[in-house]
Amino acid sequence: QVQLVESGGGLVQAGGSLRLSCAASGRTVRMGWFRRAPGKEREFVASMFGAFTKYADSVKGRFTISRDNAKNMAYLQMSSLKPEDTAVYTCAAGDNYGNYNYWGQGTQVTVSS
Repeated sequence: QVQLVESGGGLVQAGGSLRLSCAASGRTVRMGWFRRAPGKEREFVASMFGAFTKYADSVKGRFTISRDNAKNMAYLQMSSLKPEDTAVYTCAAGDNYGNYNYWGQGTQVTVSS
């Protein structure tokens, strides 16, 4: 069982930056960030598996996922934020096959125009 706790959300103006953190209670193979905007389905944002990263087209070039394996931490650096990035952001831990088995509670990110 892995527990995940996100932090770093908040209110930011359009064009600004935020860094989200995800603390894991143990080692994880794959880490991902997802988001759910009001009235919408949860969507994939970014993931990291070993040295490989993957991003949703909507955040490519603006968001960067990283990890500190020694600290069991994952991060999502978000830049050039847009109002449409407003959502609850959740980190998740996955296995070698791309299945996400553990989820955090989420942190709210609000981007004002």
